[in-house]
Amino acid sequence: MASSSSLLVPPLCSASPKILSANRRVISTEKVNGLVLQCSNMDLRVRAASTREHRDDKGFIKRRDMVGLAFGFSSLLMQTLNAGGAGLPPEEKAKLCDETCEKELENVPMVTTETGLQYKDIKVGVGPSPPVGFQVAANYVAMVPSGQIFDSSLEKRQIYIFRVGSGQVIKGLDEGILSMKVGGKRRLYIPGQLAFPKGLSSAPGRPRVAPSSPVIFDVSLEYIPGLEVEEE
Repeated sequence: MASSSSLLVPPLCSASPKILSANRRVISTEKVNGLVLQCSNMDLRVRAASTREHRDDKGFIKRRDMVGLAFGFSSLLMQTLNAGGAGLPPEEKAKLCDETCEKELENVPMVTTETGLQYKDIKVGVGPSPPVGFQVAANYVAMVPSGQIFDSSLEKRQIYIFRVGSGQVIKGLDEGILSMKVGGKRRLYIPGQLAFPKGLSSAPGRPRVAPSSPVIFDVSLEYIPGLEVEEE
């Protein structure tokens, strides 16, 4: 009976049918099924140390797991942001014709010239038209037919000044501006033969323009240096 009951006795305590005499090492006694359980300071110290070690191991594992989880979550978050960033549309660029303008432009009649240049007036100016050879100050947004911008004076934050009709720019831009008035805005649909014969290479944020391919220019004629002074 004693041997079978001993299976219930904690391994760090000794069992006896009688109460053993107290000594300095005995700190507690307890009767279980007629047996007296006796534990010493040493037993409890060993047991407590074992428990602390077990808890420390668990704590270490938990801390390690938490660090690993945090690191994994951070990596996943960065990957998600990068993947999301790759799928986001490019930063909205300044335009001469916004969404409202685009809708209104659908109802504006298209004008086609003898060279094949086509244009729609976004806004008709009220100032003078530039004579051939005069300098003009203009803003422009250049696009491929898909609408992707490959050049823009607005992005550069600098008005473009050139001598109109002198071959300093592509033929379609020269022709399109010559018939504009100061203060006007126009969309030019420039055919390949009036655009870039050699094309333009691609660059970060800028699409490639194939040789002699059609392009679109939104242009605003800001002023004609010198001409306004003469008129005053």
